[in-house]
Amino acid sequence: MKKSFLFLTLFIPMLMHGQDTVVMGLKDCMQYAVEHSTKVKIQNSDNADADVARRDAVLTAFTPQVSGNTYAYYNFGRSIDPETNTYSTVTSFHNGYNLSAGIDLFNGFEAVNNLKITKTSQLMGKTRSQQIEDQICLATMEAYCNVIYFSELEKALVAQVETAEKALQLAERQERLGQKSHADVVQMQADLAERQYQLTNCKNRHNDAVITLKDVMFWPIEEPLKVDNDFGEEVVFDTPEDVNALVDNAKEIMPEVLLAEMTMNNARRSLRTARWQILPTLSLYSGFSTNYFTYPGMAGYEPKPYGDQLKNNRGEYVQLSLNIPIFNHLARHSNIARKRNAYNRAEAEYQQSLQQVEAEVSRAVADRAGAADALRQAETRATLQHEAFNLNAKRFEQGLISSIEYQTASNTYLNALAEKLNAQMQHFIKKSVVLYYKGVPYLEQ
Repeated sequence: MKKSFLFLTLFIPMLMHGQDTVVMGLKDCMQYAVEHSTKVKIQNSDNADADVARRDAVLTAFTPQVSGNTYAYYNFGRSIDPETNTYSTVTSFHNGYNLSAGIDLFNGFEAVNNLKITKTSQLMGKTRSQQIEDQICLATMEAYCNVIYFSELEKALVAQVETAEKALQLAERQERLGQKSHADVVQMQADLAERQYQLTNCKNRHNDAVITLKDVMFWPIEEPLKVDNDFGEEVVFDTPEDVNALVDNAKEIMPEVLLAEMTMNNARRSLRTARWQILPTLSLYSGFSTNYFTYPGMAGYEPKPYGDQLKNNRGEYVQLSLNIPIFNHLARHSNIARKRNAYNRAEAEYQQSLQQVEAEVSRAVADRAGAADALRQAETRATLQHEAFNLNAKRFEQGLISSIEYQTASNTYLNALAEKLNAQMQHFIKKSVVLYYKGVPYLEQ
């Protein structure tokens, strides 16, 4: 299903645009990055190992260990006759079969705790997968926004270069008419060179941003990639958040908190298992064996039939074993101490994760509010600077301002436009992070 979805998201836009270059939206980029990430593939292998460990724990807890063996050999020289239990020097042939089984009846609840530990490990694997996917999506989003930023800035600089070229042409014409000095023309040439330099630099940074996005997505570097600059919605400023409620919700759903909590729980179970290991262990064993023998080449010897010997020589046993630990160089006590330290460490890491999430959520809410304020001011400033630049352009054409004043107005407008684009990208990212802490995955926003 995912592969078919990816095919549609990749190639239908390409067909609609009638181009060889694939045009992808943000969600398409994130989906592609998740499906092709080596980190996800590595974690999937770890998850498969956790499934195997879970299966082994179930089998160990509820099924016995069963083993069987068989042997066949010739004996030359002195040996014991199985029939008379006396020594003989006749060549003999022996063939035997053994089957045994054993199960631990009590081993300090190790099997029970291993069942719980492996089940938690499976959940931890799924949580790590989600955490890795979230990290990939956020990195893709940031790289995607950088591409859009430099793409839009490049468009603005192209317009600025065209405006500077027209202004230079006007200044040269006015110089010929005696309305402008040569210094004004040189100043306009310098302004055009500055705009061309800025455009070239922006193109280089745009190309670098595209390469970074391809790298994050695991997109083939040599293959073309074009992103959709239209987010498809207007900027909407959210209402203030209840930070405490958001923090409480994040503590319940954030992968880093869940992983730390499950690690702590497993450490607690391992400590309990280690403490129970100082008690005796009780095991049950049972087995079956039979054999066949003959004296090949002995004159006048008639061996009993093979089937009769296997039936008559069979034996069974049942064994109940109690193992009492007395002294093993304090290995069990040392193991308890190590498990206790591991539990204390896991508990501290869990508390640390709670503190980190609380700080991250509070910072994310504050960053989003700050980004929203910055975006409002940047939009107002860019609008006003655009109007001021248009007025100054007309005044420059009329010879009412100098080329230096015109260049200053142009630089001010360009800076305002760049800051507006940056504020838009920052607000979009900060808003997405807050939604993520609310429990909305990046791919579902």
